[in-house]
Order: sequence, then C-alpha cells, then structure tokens
Amino acid sequence: MSTLISCRGVDALMTSDGLFAVFDVRERGEYNERQIPSTTSLPRSQIEFRISQLVPNPTVPIVVYDEGEIRSSLAAKTLAQLGYAQVSILDGGLTGWRKDGRTTVSGVNVSSKAFGERVHHERSIPDISPEELKALQARSASLVVLDVRTPEEYGRFCIPNGVNVPGGDLILWAEELKQRPDTAVVINCAGRTRSIIGTAALRRLGLTNVRALKNGTMGWVLAGLELETRPQRKSPPAPPVSREKAVALAARVAAEEKIPWISMRQASSTLASMNNGVTYLIDVRSESEYEAGHILGSINVPGGQAVQRADDFVAVRNAQIIFISNESARAVMAAYWYRQMGFPNVSVLEGGLRAWSKHGENVAKGAMRNEPLGFEAAKRTARYVDAQTLHRGQNDSSTLIIDVGTSLEFESAHVRGAKWISRGWIDIKLKGFFPDQNRRIVLSCPDGRQSTLAARSLTEIGYTNVSVLDGGVRGWSAAGLPTETGLDACLVEPNDVVLSPSVRGNKEDMQCYLEWELKLGR
Repeated sequence: MSTLISCRGVDALMTSDGLFAVFDVRERGEYNERQIPSTTSLPRSQIEFRISQLVPNPTVPIVVYDEGEIRSSLAAKTLAQLGYAQVSILDGGLTGWRKDGRTTVSGVNVSSKAFGERVHHERSIPDISPEELKALQARSASLVVLDVRTPEEYGRFCIPNGVNVPGGDLILWAEELKQRPDTAVVINCAGRTRSIIGTAALRRLGLTNVRALKNGTMGWVLAGLELETRPQRKSPPAPPVSREKAVALAARVAAEEKIPWISMRQASSTLASMNNGVTYLIDVRSESEYEAGHILGSINVPGGQAVQRADDFVAVRNAQIIFISNESARAVMAAYWYRQMGFPNVSVLEGGLRAWSKHGENVAKGAMRNEPLGFEAAKRTARYVDAQTLHRGQNDSSTLIIDVGTSLEFESAHVRGAKWISRGWIDIKLKGFFPDQNRRIVLSCPDGRQSTLAARSLTEIGYTNVSVLDGGVRGWSAAGLPTETGLDACLVEPNDVVLSPSVRGNKEDMQCYLEWELKLGR
C-alpha cells in the first residue's frame, strides 16, 4: 500500500546520497508548464512501457506526484501491481509543493539545458550569428557546418549545406578536423544546448577553429534566412585514421579527467547480480549500430541525446552509469559530460562492445523494444474485434470508438468516427462524457498495446462492454480501410506531446523558447 510523503520528506530524499526516483505522472505538456526541479516526466500512459528501464530494481524508493493526488494515487497502484515495493505519493502534489513556498521550474530537460548555458558562460564558448555564417558561406570555401542533431531531425531541414554528424560522434572527427586548421568549423543544433556542448567538446579535444551557431536553426529562421528542407545527404562516416586516433584521444581525456574504467568481468558481474542497486548500461552509438549488435540489457541513447536528455533516461539518482561504444571514444566523451553535470558514479566499459563480444559475452541484435509490464496479463482478459468486423458495424451509432494513442498519432491517422482521450485520463474522465457503462466501447491506438491496457482500466471501473481493435490503427490500415486525420474529436486537451518550436515552426514560440534557455544560465 502506498504512503504519503511530505514536501520536507521529498526535499530530504532529493538531497540524500541514496537511490531514489521522483516521477511527475501528469501529461508531458503539464510537466513542461511547471514541475518540481530534478524530477523525471513519466506520464501515467507510459508507466508500463518505461518503468523497467527507468527503475530496473523494484526495491528502489519511488515518489510520484501530480497536481493533487488523483493521478498519482492511480499511478502508485499501477506501480505496486508491477512489483514496485516502495512507492510514495507527494502529499498535496505540485499544488502542495507550491503552497509550501518551494521552487518550481518550467520546460523539459531543464537540468541539461541549464548545464549547457553554464558551459557556454564558464568556458566562454565562441559563437557565430546566423548573419555572419551566411556571409561566411558566400565568401569562403574553407567552411564546414556540422549539424549535431539526430538524423531524424536533420532529415526535416538543416542549415544549407550542413552535414549531419550527431553530437556523440564528434570525437571520431576530431583528428580529421585538426588536420584542416584553416577550415572554419561551425556546430549547430535546433537551439542552443547541443551546439554549445558540441563546440565545447571539440575545444576540449584540442580544436580552436570551432564555433557554435548562435541559437541554431531557430536563430537562422528568426534572422529571416531559409533552411534547406529534406536534405538527401547521409551522415558520412568518419575517416578511418581519425576514428583510430579517437581511441587514443579518449584514453588521454579519461586519464586527465580521472574517468574510471570498468572491466568486462566487473560489468558482467554487476549485471548478473540481483542486489547491485541500480546500473544503467547506456550505449551511445547510433541506432543502426545498436541494432546490429549490443549488450543485452543496455539502452540506446546516442551521445548527444544522452547529454541533452539525461533526466529522461537516468531517473534513479546516485545510480551507477556505464557508458558503452564500439571501443571507448564516444563512451568516454559521454562519461566526461555526465561527470561535469554532477553524476557521481559514472564509468566506461573498458574495450567497449568489441572487447565484450571478442571474449564471448552475450550480444543481442535488433531494435530496443520493451514489452510493457503487465501487458500479457491485460491481453489475456481483453476482448478483441478485428478491423473488418468493426468496419461492418460502424453504422451502429451506439458503438463508441475511443483512441488512446498519443494525440500526435491520432492527428496523423485514426479510425473514422473515433474520439481521442489520453490513457492517463480515461479511467478518471470517461464517465463524465459517457456515463452508460453498458455501452459498447471499442478502444484503438496505433498497435493495440495502449488500448489493451486501457481496456483493463475501464473494466476495473465498471464498464462491461469493452473491446480492443485487434492490431490497432495499423491493422485497420493494413486491411485497406480508410482513416481520418485531425484533432477535432478530442475529449480532453491534447497536451500529452511537447514538440520543439523548431518543428512547430512558429517564430513567436521560437523566440520565447530561446529566451527561456538563455535565462537558465543567469
């Protein structure tokens, strides 16, 4: 049974050196507006999907909170059902925290972005304005613009002629760039943080001819300049000689910064132990490299993202973190930044994945995909309806189709006539919209997993005629049936997804976001 914990108790926990996690279980948009500092966003709809990676040891103390206590109580119940033994609810929630006069912050990945601004200030990271870069592009052939965003972000748009080198891979290019001292190197991301960290990383590795693009692609747009859309250039591989020398360069950084190594034997023993506290095994290579082979139990967070979104992946404070790359170069740089951010227990797998596999340790293949906890049990009790059967019965106005995927997914494609509600709200608010608990309800989502879990929740609160669309919207589309788009049929505010202003394209939003980032450094 969950217990209440006071604001003072949470504050004491968060300043301790023990293992613990504090989760905000509201929607991502609510978290973005206001949150308790140094907490992790884990909306109710994501608990079953993410908790095993966020808190791999179910004995670790967990605190959950929302605006008051309704959703946190339900979240605590879910966590208890999934085997988490020490779950507490913040007494009074965020409202109580604020009434107690305690600090809150806004935005996502606040700690990482504030760290980036601190690096910019303390290390006097040089930058270049969009207008200066545009002029430099016009007059100089000795220029390279390295875009350190993810391949997915880069594929939407980039600075004209920019080359995609995700931030964690910069060390692989360091030696190559050193051989071109007359070439101006400009690092850019969507806003500020990854540009600053990427520039600081190359300067730490000995480069002097590198600057950050001030305010990234958003600054470029706000300056009235055109982005290149849908670039077809693929991320080039780092030259072999530069990759080879990166290993020695990383070893030097590790020695100078006193970054500890962990042997394969130690790592294997740690992972095999059931009483090892919490260990995050973070593979900082690209998604394709990870899929080709990785250590079982590791999570894939490419280096630049590992730094920018640390709170999204490392929820248990004071946990052990082991970074992995093919050999060591990229892992060392991730560890370097985490130690700079104040993580106390960070190390690098000695020899990396190559040494691990060479010595016969188990290597898995394929994408990172966890089956949600509790899914099989929910699946056994769920009733399913296939796409064609549902389609034939759609003229029956008494059938209510509800989509519980993300609002972004619903906007992109949903079954004709479906209404949307976040799974984080469905068992709290649905009765207010549809009080007849005997009405036929069919739940959908992209692949049937969220809807299967939602079906169990509705059954538990008394709905008697709940079915799940087998295969979800993807199965519906595969059957050749038409879908609708748009957000016109939302039952609650669609604030479960927070898109970057760079993706939304609204200049006012971009300006506000950049001003927010700058304030973090003050």
